[in-house]
Amino acid sequence: MKKVSILGSTGSIGKNALQVIDQLEDQLEVLVLTANKNYKLLIEQIKKYNPKYAVIGTEEGYKAIKKEFGNKIKLFCGTEGLKEIGKLDETDILLTAVMGSVGLEATIEAIKKGKRIALANKETMVAAGGVINKLLQKSKSEIIPVDSEHSAIFQALKSGRKKEVEKLIITASGGPFRNMKRSELENVTLEQALKHPNWSMGAKITIDSATMVNKGLEVIEAHYLFDMDYDKIDVVVHPESIIHSMVEFRDKSIIAQMGNPDMKLPIQYAFSYPERLENKLTKSLDFREVSKLTFEIPKKKLFKGLEYAYEAGKTGQSMPIVLNAANEIAVEKFMNREIKFLDIYEIIEKTMNKHNLVNVDNVAEILEVDKETREIARRILK
Repeated sequence: MKKVSILGSTGSIGKNALQVIDQLEDQLEVLVLTANKNYKLLIEQIKKYNPKYAVIGTEEGYKAIKKEFGNKIKLFCGTEGLKEIGKLDETDILLTAVMGSVGLEATIEAIKKGKRIALANKETMVAAGGVINKLLQKSKSEIIPVDSEHSAIFQALKSGRKKEVEKLIITASGGPFRNMKRSELENVTLEQALKHPNWSMGAKITIDSATMVNKGLEVIEAHYLFDMDYDKIDVVVHPESIIHSMVEFRDKSIIAQMGNPDMKLPIQYAFSYPERLENKLTKSLDFREVSKLTFEIPKKKLFKGLEYAYEAGKTGQSMPIVLNAANEIAVEKFMNREIKFLDIYEIIEKTMNKHNLVNVDNVAEILEVDKETREIARRILK
């Protein structure tokens, strides 16, 4: 039995992962469940899965869980609690599915312990890709990506050797505003931005998809995960979300990973790799029902998130951290209805312009840049 620690069990990825564990209950068991604010759902999950450890992000939640379970479970609170989970020897697989950079330290601790990281949090590699890759070289740990796009690339790369790769092609749905003009984007609502045409995801990542910042973060993540130059990473809009990404090799052969848009597929693959186990949860792709597959060039001048990400990635040093932190602040304000949709881009751009580049060689330096960036973004908002 492999023991799975889930960072972010009450979110979309976490809930899908628990369904995967349900169908593979003879091979996987839950060791850790964690949540930020949703302690009521976490309590229900603890009742069902009986984990040995849990983490909750709020004092209110901590008191409620303690009252419910007493000493029957070892309970931690906040980001320090997540870090303690990363240090556990008992974990076989750490699924990082928390939002933003809060799971960074836990992921790094698990890498030091030589654990498998099922990575569903792109901000981890965006903010700390260089540091993490250095740690991986010294560790028995491995990262198996869970994002559908990076899982697709990971799988397609099995068709050749790294030196044979011409480029990575990341697909994007285009989000809910793909066919809109700038004048139409000026007054789009939060409700409109949260209606993704293909995927059921958490709120923050859904907004990132609408701005295409999400795709930009995926480009930076792909650079670090697969050691690929930015000039060899392309993005193509594919509204049907059937092809999850592709790899072109130097002989001009293109290998694509396809399937219905369902996150349970890449989650299960990350858990079972290198084996492919029967999947009873995901519907088979029936080509008789697929009327067409279409592809478009991204509108980088309109959906600037992608352009900013390439700029941040190529600039390097601390700039990817700045992009990520500024975006998190901007999205939070948009979700609180304090700014308009297009203001997200303005906040990111101004924050990046105000940043003084520094080298980052460890977690403390990464967290310091992250903190400073958030302060700059908040001042810009005022």
